[in-house]
Amino acid sequence: MVLSRVDAKTISEHLEIYQASRQLPPDSHVMLSTARSKGLGRAIASGPSASIPAFLLPAFPIGHSRAFSSTPQCASQIGRAPLSIPPEVKFEVLPAPLRKNGWANPLAARETVQIEGPLGKMSMALPPFVKIEHDIAARKAYVSVEDREIAKQRAMWGTTRAYLHNHILGVSEGHTAILRLVGVGYRATVESTATTVIPEFDGQQFISLKVGYSHPIEIPIPKGVKASVPQPTRILLEGVEKEVLLSLAAQVRKWRRPEPYKGKGIFVNGETIKLKAKKIK
Repeated sequence: MVLSRVDAKTISEHLEIYQASRQLPPDSHVMLSTARSKGLGRAIASGPSASIPAFLLPAFPIGHSRAFSSTPQCASQIGRAPLSIPPEVKFEVLPAPLRKNGWANPLAARETVQIEGPLGKMSMALPPFVKIEHDIAARKAYVSVEDREIAKQRAMWGTTRAYLHNHILGVSEGHTAILRLVGVGYRATVESTATTVIPEFDGQQFISLKVGYSHPIEIPIPKGVKASVPQPTRILLEGVEKEVLLSLAAQVRKWRRPEPYKGKGIFVNGETIKLKAKKIK
């Protein structure tokens, strides 16, 4: 059945009737396009009991609008996990430093966690909203925040706990990273001198790479990191601070990133790459 056209006068009359019945603002017809106004007129003219579809009235207050996600905010699964402190590790929470007059600086009032173990000593400044409860008898530490509803505090909750866990593991057992050199002629050595890099401190060593360039690549080893070459195509990095260790591994890897056609490159730890089919012309 083909509906006949509804002229503008009829639509205006029906809009006035509909506005009076629904108590809509007088200028609501301006918010409707021509096509939707025709559809509205047809819906009204079809009968007094006809209901108007919701998609025809996008600008009208129809129903309750809910948020994109109705899931409640949950606590951080990583942040609320307790920290286990080994017997050989000393864990201390130092209060914020005071001024000469005895008052704490509100901008620098940050507690510091000091962790000492058989392999070294590390410290970390806490954000102002992060609190740590240290149970000396159970050798546990619990991380919490002031308001978990704030996104930044909720994000730093798990990040702070992860940093502290890495520090405890670093001073007690240490962190390691193994780099694999895959490629024809790829070699690595640890040298005590360098020709292209100036040493930053006395006794600094350098990783020398031969990975297809016309000159050797020399990378300085930072303090606190020990590098060794058990095989010509293997580099073993050991250190207390995980962030510095993996940063050095990334510097070595960037000279020959793994490529997906022949599988050549420098791989860190258990890194793998999916090979692609060769392009046939």
